[in-house]
Amino acid sequence: MKKHFFSLAVMVVTGCIFSLSVAGQSNMENLATIKQDVKSKRISSYDRSGGNNDRVEHIAPGEKLTLCDIKGAGMINHIWITIAPEAPKLNRSDIILRMYWDGNEYPSVESPIGPFFGQGWDETYKYVSMPLAAAPVKGNALVSYFKMPFAKGARIEIENQADAEISAFYYYIDYVELKKPADDLAYFHAWYNHQVTEAAEEGENEWDILDSPPGKNPKGERNYLFMETEGKGHYVGVNYFVNCPTPIWYGEGDDMFFIDGDEKSTLHGTGTEDYFNTSWCPNEIYQHPYFGYGRVPDQLGWMGRTHVYRFHIEDPIFFDESIRFTIEHGHYNYLTLELASVAYWYQDEPVKLAPIPSKEERQPMPVINMIDIHRWRHEWRKNAGQESNPWGNERIEDE
Repeated sequence: MKKHFFSLAVMVVTGCIFSLSVAGQSNMENLATIKQDVKSKRISSYDRSGGNNDRVEHIAPGEKLTLCDIKGAGMINHIWITIAPEAPKLNRSDIILRMYWDGNEYPSVESPIGPFFGQGWDETYKYVSMPLAAAPVKGNALVSYFKMPFAKGARIEIENQADAEISAFYYYIDYVELKKPADDLAYFHAWYNHQVTEAAEEGENEWDILDSPPGKNPKGERNYLFMETEGKGHYVGVNYFVNCPTPIWYGEGDDMFFIDGDEKSTLHGTGTEDYFNTSWCPNEIYQHPYFGYGRVPDQLGWMGRTHVYRFHIEDPIFFDESIRFTIEHGHYNYLTLELASVAYWYQDEPVKLAPIPSKEERQPMPVINMIDIHRWRHEWRKNAGQESNPWGNERIEDE
């Protein structure tokens, strides 16, 4: 039984988190087996006096809070957090979540807390996936079921980089204490990126609307970076946040995985919506356990903020030496977009991450509104000539 349990644990932490076990048992069937050498533990914000003030209060700007500092072998299997005040009074992208494995001084998880749990910008909204969720009320309960094993210890902290105080921070961290780690232990990693992309030199010629020949991007140059690492492991998913300042479809860009040093993309997709298991430029809420759209703009075209996600629960992307995962921002990287993401993966050792963008770099760009569009029309009229009384869809021919 002991050998069976550790075989199951290895399977769990290798990214097939909700798949079948080595013995062919489903998760529900596995509940009916007795485990050996495992003890359930919890660290939470409960009131140690026995009262009802079950929270950490008054976390000042610039202050760090250690949520847990666990010694020995174990595996975190559940995290729940809720925070006050609500967004936008307190920007969830200004609270940084870090996780350290086995006594390392560097984190192997670093992300703003909102995007990590599947909420972009300074918003809260409900979101459902199998490993992560933002639950009622109004998406203010942040939940993770990612398995996070460790051999010698685990430390989780937050840092308040906001200009406002965190008035209340509630949390659970549930884990199992093990007598020894699994032989093929895989360490959980997550990394946040944020970028306002630059359009191509010839302009934003998406869908060839500028009447110039479409560009070609066979090598993924200027692509947006989801994640990059060296070592052995497997990539298991991403939350992707797109703020589009134009009504044009933002998702003609292909996903490209470069694995184990391949100069040409090892895995090459056919478009953003295709990688996220959807089709034909979607703009509707859809939440499958493994993929979907947690937020859509529902404005003019695809202008505004979109949150799309995919988790490789049944189909992890494996690498032996390295992996670099990127995506185009529009075909040929034509478009200026505000992009942010949190990528999730497992490796055979905890690795040091590249620094995440600074607080200033993370500040969300505004959503284009009707006044901005009217100003665009005014500039069009000036360029077309007031005497022509343009409607707005005319083509201005070169003189």
